[in-house]
Amino acid sequence: MNLHQIVRGAITTVNPDVEGVFKVNVGYVTKPGGIRENAYTELPVTVQLQELSSTDLRQVDAVNIQGILRTAYLNGRFDGVNRPNQKGGDFLLVNGETWLVAKVVEMWPDWIKVIVTQQVQK
Repeated sequence: MNLHQIVRGAITTVNPDVEGVFKVNVGYVTKPGGIRENAYTELPVTVQLQELSSTDLRQVDAVNIQGILRTAYLNGRFDGVNRPNQKGGDFLLVNGETWLVAKVVEMWPDWIKVIVTQQVQK
């Protein structure tokens, strides 16, 4: 049962969803000269961005993440940093801003809650 979908109507009345792109890191490609560059698959997503809760703030403090942080709720299943499976380095693009997935807080079969940190624009 997707409980997140059940409460979505009430949530989006107060804080509307935004459209974004989730860039899933799929490894790297080798450019001429032997230079490695990360490769991504881009997936369109509907995102619910919120401020961090007090519980989320405690989790962030425990892993020493700093910067501008938000909680993002997404339908689907995505990984954060998973060193044994060599996954991570995923980005969320929303409203012209780039956010790095810093921590997966909740992972359910149909949706995920992640903590993202804003990246400097180049």
